[in-house]
Amino acid sequence: MKNIAPRDRGGSIILPIILILPFLILIATYFMNLSVASYKLAVGDQLRTRAQFAADAGIDLAMQEINQDNNWVGTGSEIELYNNSKVRTTYEITVSDNGASGKALTAIGRSFRPASSVTAEASVKIIVDLQPVQSGSYSIVTGVGGLYLSNSAKIIGGDVLVNGEINMINSSQIGLTTNPVNVQVAHQTCPNPPDATYPRICDPGENGEPISIANPAHIYGSVTANNQINGALMSNPGLVVGPEVPAQPLPPHDRNAQKDAAGATPVSGADASCGNNQTRTWAANTKIVGNVSVTHNCVVTVEGDVWITGTLTMQNSAKLVVADSLLTTRPNIMVDGTKAFLKNSATLQSNSSSTGIRLLNYWSNAACSPDCADLTGLDLYNSRNSVTIELDNTASGPQSIFDSRWTRVLISNSGQIGALVGQTVELRNSGTITFGTTAPTEGSTFWIINGYRRSFD
Repeated sequence: MKNIAPRDRGGSIILPIILILPFLILIATYFMNLSVASYKLAVGDQLRTRAQFAADAGIDLAMQEINQDNNWVGTGSEIELYNNSKVRTTYEITVSDNGASGKALTAIGRSFRPASSVTAEASVKIIVDLQPVQSGSYSIVTGVGGLYLSNSAKIIGGDVLVNGEINMINSSQIGLTTNPVNVQVAHQTCPNPPDATYPRICDPGENGEPISIANPAHIYGSVTANNQINGALMSNPGLVVGPEVPAQPLPPHDRNAQKDAAGATPVSGADASCGNNQTRTWAANTKIVGNVSVTHNCVVTVEGDVWITGTLTMQNSAKLVVADSLLTTRPNIMVDGTKAFLKNSATLQSNSSSTGIRLLNYWSNAACSPDCADLTGLDLYNSRNSVTIELDNTASGPQSIFDSRWTRVLISNSGQIGALVGQTVELRNSGTITFGTTAPTEGSTFWIINGYRRSFD
């Protein structure tokens, strides 16, 4: 058989390369353009972030300056914050009036690339609303329960006395760098678990330390606390070595004298209540039998001490107003029921002499409630966390004192407050709460942030 050699089927690869090469070039060009765009985007983001940091640094400076000088008007020009010869950042602050009593900070942060450039590559404008608050010499006194702060709750004026313990989380704060306060903690939380000898001051090493702070919460002030070793998150000057802090009783109130002075003819809770823009007058030494409700813009003029045997509820812009005739005499509103609850802009309003109300609640979990002369042991332990005075949704009482004798005061959201007294005091969601029982004209003014927003003008 004749063998036939196979034909050469090889071919040139030039033609496929010629066909594919343009597509490869297009793909490479696309990825190069994408890389360049991504790099430019990353650089732009970095420059905007630098500008943001510069604006925030300017705001920090402004808060210090305006709390030292109420008439501070801003930087006047750009202030250089950072310069590494490649990138430069600046900030500029102006201060303007915002409403009748507020101020507004306008912070502009700029970043320049290269550093020698006179035209900013990125600019961030932030407007910060400031609210003035007044300090006083008296803010918090707690019993064996203690003081609990969470979210953005702040105590910025007045000293703090805690017989029990302090627990702070989130961004809560006591004091300011420009206005440090004195904090004393007795650590009267033993024995644990409680028995008939409760409460007493703990021995060294017993029941831990009385102050617990989780970052970024902070105390600015002089802190003296029995059995406290850890001074972290305290400054100006922070934890100090001092004499032992004695347990102290809550501010006194003569309950029996107020009851004895009450008029022979009591008023029913229904007659004392009001709503829908009505008005009422509670005469001095009035006894109100039953639950009281003050709602919907009702205004009650308080002419002296009042005893309520039931509960007190205030809401929707209702007001209890101290009569001008009382001058500097503070009326006591004594509540025996399970709760005094103020919410939705309810207000205890001071008179023209800046005299507020002292709102007291005497309910407890003990069998003697509300007429207990004293509580110890399990009766006190089981009562300390029951909420009997609560303020929520901008309820307030400038120059007023809120006093839960055996139980807990709970403050949520914002509102001006004169002072808090209770076996336990809890503040939460309260970024703009202030303390001080003295008149606003007598205290110091501090400015705090009440709003923060980016402007794209």
